[in-house]
Amino acid sequence: MANEPNSAINKETLLSLYRTMLVIRRCEEQLAKSYAAGLIHGACHTYVGEEAIATGVCAHLNKGDAVFSTHRGHGHALAKGVPPSELIAELYGRITGCSRGRGGSMHLFSPEVGMMGTSGIVGPCILQATGAGYSFKLLKQDNVGVAFFGDGASNNGAFHEGINLASIWKLPVLFICENNMYATEVPFANVAGHPDVGDRGDVYGLPSVIIDGNDVMGVYEAAQEAVRRARSGAVPTLIECKTYRTRAHSEGMRDAGYRTQEEVDEWKARDPINMHRKRLLTHDIATEQELLAVETSVQAEIEEAAEFAKNSAWPDPATAATHVYYEVQHA
Repeated sequence: MANEPNSAINKETLLSLYRTMLVIRRCEEQLAKSYAAGLIHGACHTYVGEEAIATGVCAHLNKGDAVFSTHRGHGHALAKGVPPSELIAELYGRITGCSRGRGGSMHLFSPEVGMMGTSGIVGPCILQATGAGYSFKLLKQDNVGVAFFGDGASNNGAFHEGINLASIWKLPVLFICENNMYATEVPFANVAGHPDVGDRGDVYGLPSVIIDGNDVMGVYEAAQEAVRRARSGAVPTLIECKTYRTRAHSEGMRDAGYRTQEEVDEWKARDPINMHRKRLLTHDIATEQELLAVETSVQAEIEEAAEFAKNSAWPDPATAATHVYYEVQHA
């Protein structure tokens, strides 16, 4: 049974959380179909099953807040404000993509909305978000830096360096560990002496919490408190979100042999979108008709976005060297 909603969260917000998760899910499903159809060249790591995390965290961020992400960053980009049309076009390699067709699935950038980049390298987002927090503190701005990273990155040196610096310098940073139990196909429990990443925050003297990453309201509330601390007192927070990806590590890769079907089915039964939908209905927050209206709207938006991307032009090869270095504008 879904937990009773916090009465402080109004209906509009609860429906907004539902819509954002749906946008991410339907977009990822469209991208999986596009990959199979040969429209996506290169890797495509989907966020299916983990939508509650990006949704719950980014609900508290504004355009001035800086998000740094991973190879599995579509959900973070969408939740931060990148339109689905620009995301899909980017994966198609088209000029209308958020990175003008230059980034693809693993290197999405949209500084206009504070999406400062995803990366195929494991761990740098932790240091980049720490650097953003340091910049905000020097500039006396109340913005925050946010790093989304997986369980595998927590065994990277960048993790320890980043949270240590954020702690001793009192930086406004959120470290969001999306622990989906596997680093590619390696069980995290096999490579971590203590697999609860959230417990590591205590060692470095920063607030930390371990939450259910499939409960969007739980994520929303934990992030709300972390963002409040960051903005008001430049205090960093480590949040470990226990979650699970229900598709393969990357499209085209195997999805068996390293985890059981029973395990996948157990997590599918705890699907974050279905859980939130059931909560809204059970507690009479929304009607079936209201939710169907949201679902119909989202489906139409994603279909239109995919058509827009497919019909967009390819980048001009002559422009391949542009956007590589900052170009000084002379008066």
